[in-house]
This record gives sequence, C-alpha cells and structure tokens, in this order.
Amino acid sequence: MTDPIPIHIAVEDFLSEMVLRVMLKQSGRQFAVGACMGRTGFGYLKKNITGFNKAAKGIPFLILADLDQTECPPILINKWLPVLKNDNLIFRIAVREVESWLLAHRKAFAGFLGIRESLIPSHPDELEDPKRVLIQMTARSRKRQLRESIIPAPGSTAKIGPDYNGALIYFVQKHWDVQEAAMRSPSLSRTFDAVKTFQPVYEF
Repeated sequence: MTDPIPIHIAVEDFLSEMVLRVMLKQSGRQFAVGACMGRTGFGYLKKNITGFNKAAKGIPFLILADLDQTECPPILINKWLPVLKNDNLIFRIAVREVESWLLAHRKAFAGFLGIRESLIPSHPDELEDPKRVLIQMTARSRKRQLRESIIPAPGSTAKIGPDYNGALIYFVQKHWDVQEAAMRSPSLSRTFDAVKTFQPVYEF
C-alpha cells in the first residue's frame, strides 16, 4: 500500500470543507488532510492564494472557491493567481456555487428533502443563484426541521437559515455521491478528475 498523499485544503465555508473532505474520501486515492484554512468567505482565499501557491512546493494544497458572478473559472483563476501555478496546487471553482454540486445528485437531494426528483434542476451549473434555488426547493419539503434549518426565518434579513450549513453538511456526509453528482455538473466533474489523477511533484 502506498503512503497517503498529505494535503492542506482551503475553502470559503464549512460546507465547502465537508464537500472537499468527502470528495477526497470517495476519490479512491489515499489522502491525509492536514490543515483546513479559510471558512471566512472568498476574501481570505483571494488574499492568500499566492502564499498557498508558494507553500505548495512543500505540501500539496487543494483550494475551492465559488465562481459567483465572475464570467467563467479561467477568468477568476487568472485574476486571483496571475503567476505560474505550482504543480502541487489544485485550484478549482464551483459553478456558480458549491450548492450546485449538491443539487447535481438529484435523486439523493430530492430524497433528503422528501420532494419529487423532477423538481430538482437538471443542469445546476447553469443556475444563476444555486443557493436561492436550493432554498426554494427546501420550501417544498414537508420536513419542518429542514425548512426551519435551511430557510431564513420570516422577517429575517439573513440570506440563509440558522442551521443551513449543518443541515447540508449532514446531507453531504450521509447521502452525497460525488461520482453520481459529477454526471450533472461539469465543474464538479473536472474537480473530481483533478483529484483522482493528482500526482504530487516535490522539488529536492
């Protein structure tokens, strides 16, 4: 058995962290996840991406950011990292948000909410606001606890419910299948392929 590949990860939030951890676990490879950095939005990632790129010379890094309103992933990547990317830096973009990757496993997410699979969008990468669509889908659920966790309370100025991340992290841990979801999300498919084929290169 080969030794596990050590890797650090950096993400925008706790949900993205769990998505990467499950992806690495389901990749069929042996990864040893070290530190998880960020969890405070895209600003931290953008500010520190050059440092992650330099540090990747010694240990691989896997970075995940949302595309949001940027036109396409290459534009965001070139804007954030205008220098040569180290071979040990896996910098991937969820189109347009990591929520699209959850919706991409239509059968499992429909079962999680208790709604018809046909209600879940077929091409989540094409959604302008996956988070809003996910919340709209949850509003159709008869599961009160899920609705109260994911949907903002009436009159609240919050964009998400009080346990939005907790509820979706549970889904990712218990029900999400990356291979299945990748069939409906090109950005997830590219990211999963990058993880499955990654080979670290160390400079001596």
